[in-house]
Amino acid sequence: MSDDTHAQLPIDPDAPAKPIRPLHLRPWAMAWIFAGGVVGTVLRYYIEKLLPHDGSSWPWGTFLINLCGALVLGGLLEGLVRLGDDAGWRLRARLCAGTGFCGAFTTYSTFALEIVLLGRHGYLGTAISYGLLSVVGGVITAWLGIVIMESVHRRRTRA
Repeated sequence: MSDDTHAQLPIDPDAPAKPIRPLHLRPWAMAWIFAGGVVGTVLRYYIEKLLPHDGSSWPWGTFLINLCGALVLGGLLEGLVRLGDDAGWRLRARLCAGTGFCGAFTTYSTFALEIVLLGRHGYLGTAISYGLLSVVGGVITAWLGIVIMESVHRRRTRA
C-alpha cells in the first residue's frame, strides 16, 4: 500500500512546533498557587495561634482547619466541575483556591506530628481517636461540601 491510500491530516510546515508545557511548568499557574498558598498559610497560622496545641490535649486548631479545608475543597471542586471544563477562570480558581489555599491551609504533617506527640505524652487513646476522627471527619466534610454545592447547582438550574 502506498502512503496515498491513508488519510492524512494537513500539516503546515511553516507552523512553529509548540509543545504544550505541563501545568506545573507554567509560571502563571505557579503564581495562582502561590497567591492562594499565602492566604491559606496566614489563615492557618492565626487559627493555630488562637487554638494552640501542647501535646497533651485534643489538637482543636489542626482538627478544625483540616475539616474546614476538606469541606471547602469538596465544595469548590464540585462547583467548578458543574460550571464547565477545567479551563480559563475555573482552572485559575482551582489552582488558587484548591491547590494553593486548601493545600497550604490544611496540614497532614502537623496532624501526623500531633498524633505522635499525643502518643509520646501517654495519651494513646486521644491520639487514636484524633487520627480516626480526623480521617473520617475529613471524608464526611468533603462529601458535605460536594452535597452542598450540588444542592446550590440544582436550585440555580431550577430558577
